[in-house]
Amino acid sequence: MNIWIAIAATAVGCYAVKLIGLLIPAGVLERPLVRRLAALLPVALLAALTAQQTFADGRTPVLDAKAAGLAAAAVALVLRAPFFLVVAAAVVVTAGVRAMAG
Repeated sequence: MNIWIAIAATAVGCYAVKLIGLLIPAGVLERPLVRRLAALLPVALLAALTAQQTFADGRTPVLDAKAAGLAAAAVALVLRAPFFLVVAAAVVVTAGVRAMAG
């Protein structure tokens, strides 16, 4: 039964967030600070999610093949490689490290 309470609470919370977004006056949304936050917040959340998924296993920090793949992708980005090559480098390096580690 607790799972249904969690699902209902999540649904109500999502609806409330959507409703609050619709109730904000347009003048508030035109402020430069709000525009800047709206532009930067998704990038910060994606970076935090990437870091958490790469360097953590539950609540313990880890340094494994995923970190090597992320490093390879970062090097490819610095070298201004196309997106396909960035992803390919990350995949190949991650697979290689996992194959070597056993």
